[in-house]
Amino acid sequence: LQSPFQIYLSVYKFLSLCTWSNPVHAPTWRYDSISIGRAGTNPSSCFPSSSAFASCRGSLFLFTISRMIIRIRNLLFSSLVRQDLAFFQEVKTGALTSRLSKDTVMMSRSVPLNTNIFLRTLIKTVGLYGFMIGLSWRLTLLMLIEIPLMMAVQKVYNVRHQALLKAIQDSMAHSGDVVHEVISSVQTVRSFATEEEESQRYEASLEDTCQLKNQRDLERIVYGFAVRVLHLSLKLILLFCGYQQIHNGLMTKGNLISFILYQANVGWYVQNLIYIYGDALSNVGAAEKVFEYLDREPSVRTEGMLSKESLRGHVSFQNVSFCYPSRPKIRVLKNVSFELPPGKVTALVGPNGSGKSSCVALLEHFYEPQSGEVLLDGVPVGKYEHKYLHRQVALVGQEPVLFSGSIRDNITYGLQGYSEEDVSRAAEEADALGFILELEGGFDAEVGEKGGQLSIGQKQRLAIARALIRDPKVLVLDEATSALDPESDAAIQRLVQKHGDRTVLVIAHRMQTVENADKTIVLEGGEVVEEGTHPELMGQEGLYYKLVERTQSDPEAGLFSSSWPFKGC
Repeated sequence: LQSPFQIYLSVYKFLSLCTWSNPVHAPTWRYDSISIGRAGTNPSSCFPSSSAFASCRGSLFLFTISRMIIRIRNLLFSSLVRQDLAFFQEVKTGALTSRLSKDTVMMSRSVPLNTNIFLRTLIKTVGLYGFMIGLSWRLTLLMLIEIPLMMAVQKVYNVRHQALLKAIQDSMAHSGDVVHEVISSVQTVRSFATEEEESQRYEASLEDTCQLKNQRDLERIVYGFAVRVLHLSLKLILLFCGYQQIHNGLMTKGNLISFILYQANVGWYVQNLIYIYGDALSNVGAAEKVFEYLDREPSVRTEGMLSKESLRGHVSFQNVSFCYPSRPKIRVLKNVSFELPPGKVTALVGPNGSGKSSCVALLEHFYEPQSGEVLLDGVPVGKYEHKYLHRQVALVGQEPVLFSGSIRDNITYGLQGYSEEDVSRAAEEADALGFILELEGGFDAEVGEKGGQLSIGQKQRLAIARALIRDPKVLVLDEATSALDPESDAAIQRLVQKHGDRTVLVIAHRMQTVENADKTIVLEGGEVVEEGTHPELMGQEGLYYKLVERTQSDPEAGLFSSSWPFKGC
């Protein structure tokens, strides 16, 4: 109440000085709390109810915002985990975490808050314009000039602000990439003593973000200055025109004072409306990326519905050609055809880059081939129900991935309806039960982030147990025993040999594994160059024979050595 009354006195003094020819005769003005109280109704009775309604309104909006943030984050995360692997090869992890943690908050807060402020401000603005038209429609029309001028200034500012905001978001995502990359590879950083270099790299990324934010703040200051100059200039024009109307008898001094008081509030409301418009545009950059990820359809569909009661485990590659989406001009598989007989062990060998892991990725339906088909019991793998397929086809990779949690949680990852006997049996078959029982807590022992509290060999054995507990019809071992000691490796080999009716595909670098396989397929340059049992391939004296000869002369060399002496190395 104090501030508007001071404005009232200032305007009235200005008009009095302009109206009385002799300023000496101008009346003096004073005010006190008694006169103010007599001038209007005591509002103290309205305070409790007003405060209660305001608190309820604020609480409801905060609750709505929190729920909206959770919902959008959940929808975005659900969309991300369903994307194909090519998407994650193109988009960095730091960028995705930035979208999840920051962009979702920006767009979630912007919509309800701006809607709330917009509706309240719009109602007040329209109401005040109605009062002002009743006081002086001429001055009201003159005051409307402020709106297009403010919008013009806001438009120029928004173009720059939106571009800067997008650059800031990208810069912050880059900083997140640096943090994630360094922390996840801290052992390599420590081994090369590059802590200082990585700190400087992170500092440089933060400096880029800081410079962009400084530029944003500078432009915001210039924008605020321009708005204030425009607002004050209009107020002076209104005072001058109002004086002319009073002089011509078109308006009273009291009406002009009321008009100026209304105009001060309207100017503030109009500025808020334009700011809301600009803020909405500012959040377009954040919302665009979020909705782009929400609306993105994965190139590999997982909408198959087939789930057979019984599965033989017969795998067939028929004229399969494939290139990775990130490298569309490089064919890693060229008309590849081979069979994995049910209940047999098949070894897949070849030099680095020959296409072995690509065959595994297609069998797991991580990608779609450009031509040809990958069949499981005569049916394309894409037609099987997603969970059913990956319960029947279990993969143990060369670099086992564990999640934060207990050993039991990692062995039973994604599995329901298991018993403690199932967990113990799978651990025993994977030769992991011994070291598990030695740990404090046994199966309840925590493995740490990414299994950091375990050795590579222990993590590989847990990964094998995680596959075996599912009792899959097709077991894929992609260098799954590379980090095991000879004793543990021998135990896994015995497990493979007594696989029963399970189809086993083995990618291995040890000769013993390949020699014991029922069939061996040799890949080179993305093509099948030889196929047969170990004695048959040795009798052909082809590439496989030369490789075995070289391995026997150099026991340290494996089947996947990068020094493969033939074409396509």
